[in-house]
Amino acid sequence: MEPAAKDLFNQGNARANASYQARKRNITIDPITRLEGHGKIDIYLNDQGDVERAYMQVPELRGFEVFSLGRPAEDMPQITSRICGVCPTAHHMAATKCLDDIYQTPPTSAGRKLRELVYNNFILEDHALHVFVLGGPDFIVGPEAPPEQRNIVGVIQKVGLEAGKKVISTRRRLRELTAYLGGKAVHPVLGLPGGVAKAMKPEDLPKFKELCRDAVEFSTWSLEVLKGVLLGNPDYVAMIKSDAFTHQTCYMGMVDEQNKVSFYDGKLRVVDCNGKEVCKFTAQQYREHVAEHVEPWSYMKFTFLKQRGWKGFAEGADTSIYGVGPLARLNASEGMATPKAQAAFDEFYKILGGKPVHHTLATHWARVIEMIQAAERMEQLINDPEIVSPDVRQVPTNVPNEGMGVVEAPRGTLFHHYKTDERGLVTMANMIVATGNNAARIAMSVDLAAKGLIKKGEVSEGLLNKIEMAFRAYDPCLGCATHALPGHMPLMVNIYNPARQLVRQLVQE
Repeated sequence: MEPAAKDLFNQGNARANASYQARKRNITIDPITRLEGHGKIDIYLNDQGDVERAYMQVPELRGFEVFSLGRPAEDMPQITSRICGVCPTAHHMAATKCLDDIYQTPPTSAGRKLRELVYNNFILEDHALHVFVLGGPDFIVGPEAPPEQRNIVGVIQKVGLEAGKKVISTRRRLRELTAYLGGKAVHPVLGLPGGVAKAMKPEDLPKFKELCRDAVEFSTWSLEVLKGVLLGNPDYVAMIKSDAFTHQTCYMGMVDEQNKVSFYDGKLRVVDCNGKEVCKFTAQQYREHVAEHVEPWSYMKFTFLKQRGWKGFAEGADTSIYGVGPLARLNASEGMATPKAQAAFDEFYKILGGKPVHHTLATHWARVIEMIQAAERMEQLINDPEIVSPDVRQVPTNVPNEGMGVVEAPRGTLFHHYKTDERGLVTMANMIVATGNNAARIAMSVDLAAKGLIKKGEVSEGLLNKIEMAFRAYDPCLGCATHALPGHMPLMVNIYNPARQLVRQLVQE
């Protein structure tokens, strides 16, 4: 089934199911749409028809941390990139950086720059996918537009055929750069411990210089398109700033030495809901600051700030919940690392009333600002004379042991951590992915939106889509975020009567 057709089919099923379930004093949106992976939202109503609690549940299971065991560590950049077809380059690069640490072999200068070029290219391409295909239809077409129009076809009808061609053409050309250096556009084989597998040939440089120039123009054009849609509609501005889509948590993002946003390398900086720095740490220190909590209703783990302790799904000055991703990265930083992106950063906070911004839907705007930085950084790198150096790797000679690697995936901070034996075979693998880092805040956002929008049991097609917009802003990847124990799948089935009383419980250990 074609993606657009599949999206329409899924949305139709979701709404039909939601309508049926609403008559039974609870609403189920199953499946949720326009994201990577599988999930559903259960909304429970009280006797007055208001929302008691809404849950975003993730029923799928993945086992990458288990079947990586016993594999050679150098296979991990290829194995983990298969977790997700939307963001394979993020896992590939985090795994590669983890190998640098395991073998204590940093990349050569040219190898590092080629990695960063490919990675910023990926950030731009992936963000464009969300802006125009996954999240964008809710604004460009409209949150209450018919479901069959809330897709890329509807977007092209709104922005025009030429604009649609521009989006599709630019993403294709960006993928050509990944394929050139990484062997493949979707599951690259670029990264090796100590560098990369391929150098940039001087004769191929002009083509990619042109691409990087065009990428800057495309990203600034995308910002103007989005601003025109958002700021040109008072209803959208009101919705973004509404209580239903606003809550205060901490924020985490990678920054460079000047505390400017960085995607490929740097330290992780956390600020509280007032913008004050809470901590700053390296990938190797992540276990001192990040812990995971388990809830019985989801296969996702919920991360929190370890030093503050798990305090439940609570916001405010003392919360241990944090967000990651575009909005969080801007909030956690002191600015952007490139000039055009910095100007857009300043405008963003001026219009939205200062820093930090707590409006979940403002993440879409922050995402386009990041597109500009990624494109500008690509242009800087492609014009660096060292980008065509043949010295792209140093071969490891150290005995492997343990390592950590971190990058900023489009969706947020991504940690990889492996241990090996003396032969380099993996004995432990742990991945804390962007959607896992966001899981608690996503759960809070869905619950908050449902409580703010559903009153007296009245629901509509557009209202249900607005609740989905609460998670869609995070661009979640549920395939990346789920975990499984080896050899079995724990399962609990609760059976309730019409009065919602538990009558039987079936358990598979």
